[in-house]
Amino acid sequence: MSPFFVMSLLFGLTFSQTASLCAPSEYIIYVEKRECAYCLAINTTICAGFCMTRDSNGKKLLLKSALSQNVCTYKEMLYQTALIPGCPHHTIPYYSYPVAVSCKCGKCNTDYSDCVQEKVRTNYCTKPQKLCNM
Repeated sequence: MSPFFVMSLLFGLTFSQTASLCAPSEYIIYVEKRECAYCLAINTTICAGFCMTRDSNGKKLLLKSALSQNVCTYKEMLYQTALIPGCPHHTIPYYSYPVAVSCKCGKCNTDYSDCVQEKVRTNYCTKPQKLCNM
């Protein structure tokens, strides 16, 4: 094997782990409360993208550390709070939501992430919308 081929192969394997395309992405969250008159459309950022995953047909033959199921998840995040308009006085009109500052490929943490992706579309409003730019 030529040295150029070996170096190209090593570079490709190394670069494929770092070029995972996992980054903060713009996203709109729709928030409404039964008691309030409006649905709030909030512009935020979430972590989204592709992460390298290794899975093998020979799972029983390999150590668990050799198998990797990485997802695009938060590295740094902060929470912001929005005011939902049209709420009566007895209702708490605030909604706090995460904002992705930076992302990484890693294990899914169920403390702050939904680790199951469903095909059901639930991100919509049933009431008149108000836009919130944060």
